[in-house]
Amino acid sequence: MAPSPRSVVRFIWRSSKRIAVTVLGAVLVGAGLVMMVLPGPGIAVILLGLVVLATEYVWAATALERAKGMAQKGGNVATGALRSARRRVGRSTPPPE
Repeated sequence: MAPSPRSVVRFIWRSSKRIAVTVLGAVLVGAGLVMMVLPGPGIAVILLGLVVLATEYVWAATALERAKGMAQKGGNVATGALRSARRRVGRSTPPPE
């Protein structure tokens, strides 16, 4: 029994969408990697590529979640360092006259 035209169109649509997402995501991740050594927002473009790839691939969604966790930890470290620096500066300044 031959497949119906509707199922053929649906298969072509799904396949072409997956190919487009793969190509676009790979191009974005590749451009981000290039921007890591050349001027540009490399990390942001890599993350954007992972967002695109995560729409079709579980491994990309996992990598994106891991990157979000690392960014959260980095933000917490930076915030703690900023608070610590503000406390040190506040103590070392002489009182206003």
